[in-house]
Amino acid sequence: MTSERSYGGRTAPERAAERRQRLVDATVEVFAECGEARATMTAVCQAAGLTERYFYESFHHLDDALLAALDSVCDEIITLTTSTVEQSTGPAEARVHAVMSAFVTFVERSPAKARVAVTHSSANPRLRARRHELILVLADVVAREATRLYGDAAWPAERARLFGLVYVAGFAELLSTWLDGEVGLSAAELVDTAADLFAALSRQTD
Repeated sequence: MTSERSYGGRTAPERAAERRQRLVDATVEVFAECGEARATMTAVCQAAGLTERYFYESFHHLDDALLAALDSVCDEIITLTTSTVEQSTGPAEARVHAVMSAFVTFVERSPAKARVAVTHSSANPRLRARRHELILVLADVVAREATRLYGDAAWPAERARLFGLVYVAGFAELLSTWLDGEVGLSAAELVDTAADLFAALSRQTD
């Protein structure tokens, strides 16, 4: 145990985990800025301030780092949205708006992460497969949160999951075009659109 500790009292596994996170963060930035064609291992290592030796400590191949970057962004999105629902109060409409506002603020502050999630996540077959898996995960999150927000007015579980899938896939395309400046919506208008779409798909009509 003593031989594992040196720098600042951190163990070797702790230092390796910190280096891996630096590489993941760097991969997000490089991937978003350069696309897959120019998102090289060398570029990632330079952005992280680490040598290739440490890259191979965490990843076998560049694709592994790209997948880790995508997973990291999606985990952050899920944590943000679910925690916002839990902390929000008031009518369902106000709580949905709070979630969408928090998400769009996240996109404005971290456009690179958003681009990794919705623009570059189809760059190669491994990423496309993982994107498909993550869309299904996010559809389940949407269905669960719709039940939390709307209660008996939400759709039954299987229908909610299907509508959640439509919502996630559709909003991802809208967000991608918004990031590229192809949709003339302000951030506030994007929030309103996302909230209206969520309500339309997640709540049973009379």
